[in-house]
Amino acid sequence: MPIAQELVVRPAFRPGKQPTMVLSVNVKIRDVGPRDGLQAENPVSISERIELINGLANAGLTDIEAVSFVSPKAVPQMAEPGAVMAQIDRRSDVTYWGLVPNRRGAEFAVEADVDAITVTISACPVYNEKNINRTVDESIAAISEIITVADGRPVDAVLSCVFGSPYTGDQPTATVPDLMEALRSSGVATFTLADTTGMATPARIERVIGAVGNEVGLHLHDTRGTALVNAWHAIGLGVTRFDTALGGLGGSPFAQGAGGNLATEDLVHVLNDAGTATGVDLTKLLACGPALAAAVGHDLPSRVMTHGPRDAA
Repeated sequence: MPIAQELVVRPAFRPGKQPTMVLSVNVKIRDVGPRDGLQAENPVSISERIELINGLANAGLTDIEAVSFVSPKAVPQMAEPGAVMAQIDRRSDVTYWGLVPNRRGAEFAVEADVDAITVTISACPVYNEKNINRTVDESIAAISEIITVADGRPVDAVLSCVFGSPYTGDQPTATVPDLMEALRSSGVATFTLADTTGMATPARIERVIGAVGNEVGLHLHDTRGTALVNAWHAIGLGVTRFDTALGGLGGSPFAQGAGGNLATEDLVHVLNDAGTATGVDLTKLLACGPALAAAVGHDLPSRVMTHGPRDAA
């Protein structure tokens, strides 16, 4: 069935009548820049990673994916996560997330006292094997072990390639609820759907949300310039959780050509103007940009970081 036939048909706006869009009262943002954003860059120092995490917290981000407990040989950008966690200015109003790939990583995460854990699994079996060297079934079993080790900490499963795969193209929508149900049976409580290579469009966002419901997070990449419009459309569908990254940095080393994440400041800028609460201070957020650009050694791709907010002098 063509995608257009599956969408909800909305009445046209009458000339002279002000159109309205009901947005969520509150949108929750998890900045994944210290992990996803920096893993695509040349390694930066521990002190620069700490400065980024502290800056995000000071700007009002209450969820930050701060570290990743993966092999430093495989991802040197994420080395010494324990040292990072030990030296940040820990705040009681911030949830510090750590990505873990397996039971051993979960043990390190608990030792470092992360508040919550993210795990990744792909809706595309080919990508799953290339990314974490496991079948999907093996990943489900590993996640079950991670949940046991997590000892009550929240575990969020990030499902990659939900909207398409760099290896197999379009991803069947039906595979997503099936995978979620298998993970739910293993103890996973929350899910984030990832557009790993930026293949999603609003139509595809609507199709997947229609299949799984809106009580999910979205992790959107901007490879084709659609991340912000996808987020806006998802909010209209009732989605309230988003992964973003300061400056729009990020990308998967296992997905050639994947663009960066939806920029935190771009989403906050648009939502502020719509009167939707995020709890994030845009001025303080933008003030983190120069140090991050200096750390990675190049300009940040974010539009708002580059041009400033619409009311800038």
